[in-house]
Amino acid sequence: MELTLPTLASPRTATLAPARIALTYLWRHHRLLDLDDPQTFTALVQHRKLHDRDARLPPLADKVLAKEIVADRIGREWVIPTLWHGVELPRCPDWPTPFVVKSRHGCNQNAFVRRWDAAEWRSIRTRARRWMYSDYGGWLDEWLYAHIQRGLLVEPLVGPLTGAPIDYKLYVFGGRVEYIQVHLGRGQRHRWIVFDRNWRRRSSPTSDLDPAPPSSLAAMMSAAGELARGIDFVRVDMYEIDRKPLFGEMTFYPGSGLDRFDPIGLDAEMGRFWLKAKSEGGVLR
Repeated sequence: MELTLPTLASPRTATLAPARIALTYLWRHHRLLDLDDPQTFTALVQHRKLHDRDARLPPLADKVLAKEIVADRIGREWVIPTLWHGVELPRCPDWPTPFVVKSRHGCNQNAFVRRWDAAEWRSIRTRARRWMYSDYGGWLDEWLYAHIQRGLLVEPLVGPLTGAPIDYKLYVFGGRVEYIQVHLGRGQRHRWIVFDRNWRRRSSPTSDLDPAPPSSLAAMMSAAGELARGIDFVRVDMYEIDRKPLFGEMTFYPGSGLDRFDPIGLDAEMGRFWLKAKSEGGVLR
């Protein structure tokens, strides 16, 4: 069945973006947003939404195209293989379980299949059709997602059969990793801790003991820097499976700039790294 997809937001809707962004930011951060002179990380994300139209960004955020870019720049061994991609899931898949279904044009749109269940598969196909029709990123004014071809992909599930692998999100400013956000307990009691590039905790103390750095951290940081070459800021997400680093995805609007940092000073600290990278043409020295 051929899908008829919705059109992009109208120019009239786009003119409301600054006010919509400012109000959403105030609601989430409880402070006014200065779009004329953004200084914090979260404010710079909002500024990027409105003003950054770098044509390099959509292919890097495209979960299908990005794999070829990654393979070319740092090697195919970093890439989780694609079992299938298209616009509508088949009625009966022929891929080995476990696997994961994702949208190529959005974030947090995924479904995990750990064992075959016909009823569950029908539900996943319905969810995937909704992903295809949804204007991902539109309501938060995330420009680049409207320029990624809508589609679906299937990958083998990496990591444990239950739960999810630790997610290492590397914050790269001007080609240099400055922070690693470690996500624990995804799908259960999800929480995250921020470390600096020397694996010193920068986020506030919690009940969690600091996890040990991944054995492949140096390789991750080198690869993330290469992928981010010439870009003032990007977050590169990676996993470590059996001591082997794997590329996950690249993100240009982390949390849409609406997630709060604890302590709040980390927001300004990250903002200074981003501004420095911008002033030096996307390359930190």
